[in-house]
Amino acid sequence: MSSALFLPMIVLLAVFAWGALVFNRFIALRNRYQNAYAQIDVQLKRRYDLIPNLVAATRAALAHERQTLEAVIAARQRARDASQVARRRPHDGQALVALEAAETALATPLARLVALVEQYPALKANDTVHRLVEELETTENRIAFARQAFNDQVTGYNIELESFPASLVGTLCGFRRANMLRPTGSAQERQPVAVAL
Repeated sequence: MSSALFLPMIVLLAVFAWGALVFNRFIALRNRYQNAYAQIDVQLKRRYDLIPNLVAATRAALAHERQTLEAVIAARQRARDASQVARRRPHDGQALVALEAAETALATPLARLVALVEQYPALKANDTVHRLVEELETTENRIAFARQAFNDQVTGYNIELESFPASLVGTLCGFRRANMLRPTGSAQERQPVAVAL
């Protein structure tokens, strides 16, 4: 074999090996952000399971707040449905937007329910209600951490996908940018707390 053929074959083999390494890196990064989304999904399911228990535990004491209880249950169902769609397609930006909207819609009536629990001494003193509220708050914190981990993984994947020359392999192999999750809740809820001195 002549050196004129040998050198191009070596270069071609090196380019193919590099492309395979980059392709496998994209697969690993995609699997990491999908796993990170699975952790969010676990915590969302936990919250969706806690909400009916909290509503049931407070229903008798908050009978006059039927509208709030019904709003929580309806918002929970919409959020759960959106979560099921996003679970199947964590790479789909539209599914994540729908989930964010449903989670934001759930945040308001759920915060109202927790505020109502705080207003009633009998409910605050109820061990079951107290435990459920604490578990719900703990779950909210876990969701926040899981969302951050997901966004970190998506950022790493997107950086790799947009970096040259890896972007050539990503484009040729059909990899697409992944969407991050935005904060849920209203803009007012995300404002810093003012401390009066």
